[in-house]
Amino acid sequence: MPENPASLQSNSNIEKKQLGVLETAYMQMVEQDHISLDPAQIPAVRELQRLLEDLQNYSPLKMVEKPQSFVKKLFSATINNVPFERVRGVYIYGDVGRGKSMLMDLFFDHCKLPHKRRVHFHAFMVEVHAYMHQWREGDGGDPIAPLSQRISESATLLCFDEFHVTDIADAMILGRLFEALYQAGTVVVATSNRHPDELYKNGLQRQRFLPFIELIKQHDVVLELAAEKDYRLVHMRALQTMYFTPLGDEADAFVKQSFEELSQQTVMEAGMLTVNARQIHLPAVQGDIVMAGFTDLCEATLGSADYLEIACNFGFVIMHDIPVLNAEKLNEAKRFATLIDALYEHKVKFICTAEAPPDKLYTEGKGAFEFERTVSRLMEMQTERYWKDAHESD
Repeated sequence: MPENPASLQSNSNIEKKQLGVLETAYMQMVEQDHISLDPAQIPAVRELQRLLEDLQNYSPLKMVEKPQSFVKKLFSATINNVPFERVRGVYIYGDVGRGKSMLMDLFFDHCKLPHKRRVHFHAFMVEVHAYMHQWREGDGGDPIAPLSQRISESATLLCFDEFHVTDIADAMILGRLFEALYQAGTVVVATSNRHPDELYKNGLQRQRFLPFIELIKQHDVVLELAAEKDYRLVHMRALQTMYFTPLGDEADAFVKQSFEELSQQTVMEAGMLTVNARQIHLPAVQGDIVMAGFTDLCEATLGSADYLEIACNFGFVIMHDIPVLNAEKLNEAKRFATLIDALYEHKVKFICTAEAPPDKLYTEGKGAFEFERTVSRLMEMQTERYWKDAHESD
């Protein structure tokens, strides 16, 4: 294995040591120009490397044979009266676009545990609520114990992207659920824009949420990724346009490359949002980046509340295959205009491919005059001044 580069050495004069598997993979990505070397990311790489090593041959059901000291007992637990060594997870927080998700995905890909799962935290909570609703309809009892057992048996390692809490229903569930998961030996890795102490800040009945915060700090190493760059904006500066026309193979390649570079080559997976008990399915989501077709967002029966939810939850929207519209596509034109209004008001960065330039998208038919505002906003959303503004998520 290669020796540590200067960026992966400690500040002391200790002898160089060989890189771990994760550290090596990170440096290979740098050498291959997939990412830029960022000293602020190195502590997170090291901590995830530590966790990767701790998880080798990890099993919550493995007996700890040697006697435990008082200190050791603080970091161990029991399942069915069988003690096991507790492994501390990692909670990485920092501003958007600093590489948190990329590092977690790198760790997840190199972790050899047979039972592991990576999931967007919002999608996880949707599943939790659905299970609890189904359980109460069938059994009527407390669903937390069976739910935690089901989760812990299916995944020893849980990796959560975009960990955040804004809903009182989520806040009231999390403490009891995660206490049971940690007790079962589940290891958690999470990325978030907020320090645990800032989660659910100023929320209703927040005092009841505080024990959950302490659980996180007890069971996970909390680490800030304080990089100065938002790498998504670096990518956007490199784009000659954020509005690609005409459609075709080059446009398809543009969309694919934009998603990959904005997400720093991380996993592309479907996602969903819940609006007034309805679910909006999104084809590709990574962190606060969503990619969808015109068909997905403007031919589906979505409305202003749905577009507002998208604008609040995602800082980047990539839309492909916007067609030229006419009077027969009046409803689609209205939805597209409503979507652009929501994205514009919340300073969402918009990248798209279209059949024609903005001023040629909808020139005839009812509402064509009003559509000129959409054209104006599409033009402004391509300017440097616009994309320098921070995303407004509330």
